[in-house]
Amino acid sequence: MQQQNERTAAGAALSDVVLDLFRVNNGLLTQGDRLVAPLGLTSARWQVLGTIVAAERPQPVAWLARDMGGNRQNVQRIVNDLAKEGWVAFADNPHHRRASLIVLTDLGREAYNAAMKLQAPWINRLAEGMSLEDIAVLRQVLSTLQARLTEDGVGDAQA
Repeated sequence: MQQQNERTAAGAALSDVVLDLFRVNNGLLTQGDRLVAPLGLTSARWQVLGTIVAAERPQPVAWLARDMGGNRQNVQRIVNDLAKEGWVAFADNPHHRRASLIVLTDLGREAYNAAMKLQAPWINRLAEGMSLEDIAVLRQVLSTLQARLTEDGVGDAQA
């Protein structure tokens, strides 16, 4: 009989995967930083720009953080840095006086587009030898894991 404080076989296997994910995340951030450094970007700035681009309309920082699965304060700091560079601007939010909407500027769009031109050959190289089916399974597993973290309050951007 399994004790409550003991891992199941699946729990132990997932624990190993989580450690692998930490290493992969660190590698992605390091390589991403190197890739976009000539543009004056970091992986974090690039991610925020990408989240703004992916949004259907301008959003406040809290919504961007939620979409990224990040911390609002960290995203606010990055947005402030991007604003100093002229890559984003703050717009009035008709629904909330204090929560400005974040708008991508033409300069920001140029930086993002330049980053994506660098990203294409890099990501294609990373994907070599992987089947679309394996990538789809990986994405589904990560999505399930993210949903469970959010249910537990761990993946909540406001936590």
